[in-house]
Amino acid sequence: MALLEVRHVTTYRYQRPVSFGEHRIMFRPRDSYDQRLLGAKIEIEPAPSAMRWIHDVFGNCVAIARFAGEAAELRFDSNIRLDHQPLNAPDFQMEDYAQTYPFAYSAEEMPDLMRTMERQYLDPDHQIHRWVQKFLHQGRPTRTGELLMTLTYAIKESFTYSRRSETGIQDPLMTLMLNRGSCRDFAILMIEAVRALGLAARFVSGYIYSPSLDGSGHIGGGSTHAWCQVYLPGAGWVEFDPTNGIIGNRDLIRIAVARDPRQAVPLSGTWMGKPGDFEEMTVEVNVTSPEDRPTRHVSRTAPPVRAQQISDPQGAR
Repeated sequence: MALLEVRHVTTYRYQRPVSFGEHRIMFRPRDSYDQRLLGAKIEIEPAPSAMRWIHDVFGNCVAIARFAGEAAELRFDSNIRLDHQPLNAPDFQMEDYAQTYPFAYSAEEMPDLMRTMERQYLDPDHQIHRWVQKFLHQGRPTRTGELLMTLTYAIKESFTYSRRSETGIQDPLMTLMLNRGSCRDFAILMIEAVRALGLAARFVSGYIYSPSLDGSGHIGGGSTHAWCQVYLPGAGWVEFDPTNGIIGNRDLIRIAVARDPRQAVPLSGTWMGKPGDFEEMTVEVNVTSPEDRPTRHVSRTAPPVRAQQISDPQGAR
């Protein structure tokens, strides 16, 4: 058991007061057996004129804020505290028939898994399919757990992590060609590779706790983080973080799960003003434990971007 606290502050600044449209906020963790929410609060300045909570189609908690009036700065300050139960899953506890790849999902599970088995990105020359085939044993059975572990570690060891400030997802074919990407790019590459094998996978957005204070801890701290889950009969949805080579939920805090990363954007919304009014967006994320020594405060400042009516949505880097 570990007590973890997350502070996530996002600030939008403008050259002059502008008005704001509706904003969707996905900062509240998914309460489960391995992470129990102890407390959560969000402070928004200027205060919204109305705010309501919903569960989206995946069961994620979403706050929807509406605003009246104008301001030159919009700030979201989220603080959460949770009981995190680290689970390492190298044995996977799968059903016997799923221990060896290939296998087929049961007739009862298949209808609910089908959309998470569908490829989402074009691969006309089957490059991703050919790449992931390299992790299969030729002429003898391939253990399912070994296959997924090897794929996770291969991305961590063979690809170069590069933090990207721009929004959107890098096409997995581009990630494969460049051998470079952000955590969300690696997550999408692994998801597409797993789906090419006929398995169900989904995108996870959240945070990562890096217990090392000397800078040698996990990659992805200081911002939101992304990884993936693969559905294994008997084991359920199992976490795989190809950026850090983590299997299981160790140091990973789930906020949202989705079929596609565009369905798990932490914060998005609109503003109304002149094209040159937007100045900058800054994001600060701290994930700490009471056992930590005095913590380092990590921040990231997004470079100025071309202002547009839809405010620049942040995503896992």
